Amino acid sequence: MVEMFLEQQPAICATLLSPEVRKGQSDLCTLNETDVSNAEDAVSALKPMKDGTTLMSEESNPTVSLIAPINAQLLQNMTATIGDSAMIHAIKNAITTDLLKRYNGEAEKKILHTASALDPRFKGLPFLTVEERLEIYRGVTEEATSLENERTLRRTEVIDGPSAPKRKASSSSLLVSLLGRSFTDTEGTAEPKTPYAIAEEEIERYCKASSLPLTEDPLNWWRVHEITFPLLSRVSKRYLCIPGTSVSAERVFSTAGDVVTAKRSTLEPEHVDQLVFLQKNLHIPKC
Repeated sequence: MVEMFLEQQPAICATLLSPEVRKGQSDLCTLNETDVSNAEDAVSALKPMKDGTTLMSEESNPTVSLIAPINAQLLQNMTATIGDSAMIHAIKNAITTDLLKRYNGEAEKKILHTASALDPRFKGLPFLTVEERLEIYRGVTEEATSLENERTLRRTEVIDGPSAPKRKASSSSLLVSLLGRSFTDTEGTAEPKTPYAIAEEEIERYCKASSLPLTEDPLNWWRVHEITFPLLSRVSKRYLCIPGTSVSAERVFSTAGDVVTAKRSTLEPEHVDQLVFLQKNLHIPKC
């Protein structure tokens, strides 16, 4: 609102000086030079907050991985610099004080930092110290190992369950049993890698890979690289599915309110779901 006023300020001042507008008005309140200067300083100081809010309010992929980088960048932008006016200094201090109160819990920070680490755009985690980055990736490695162990256990239970029928030995297994000692190169056979070792290798390759440009979609990147990083991709799905804001959910409620009106109050619930889904997902290209 203040930014729009500053854009239209010459026209507003000219209008207020018009005799037709001032006719019958004994006193018109207008902004003096100091007020206008303070408004300009406020717009300048609040621009990073406006940009961050606009970014997190977008419909396309405002995942939770954005929160930690944006929060760190806002704190950096709110650092006092030489030449700041009293207004800008006061605004920066107020914003910094408020931001420092947020995301202080260890559980919150772990979720936010892990999500950012699994976003190929922010995997470098430049807003953390070296020790903090190592700790985050160590946690990712352990979580990937745990998911792989659970998956292996479930697969074993399905194959070797108590009611599973016994399989007839195949010719290949009989061949190994009969001639394996004589024709198997035991010295050249490598020990199978543990899930933890595989996860560490994936982390190393993931960190060495080129970062994704900020304009690209991290979810699409993981879809393409799911085969390359099978363990990490499963962990990424657990974090990058978390929305960063409730804006999208609130918009869905608003859309549902537009669909279910007084004249359409007898719509079946499944039809309401279909109409809302189509409104949010049906994109008709312009001809």
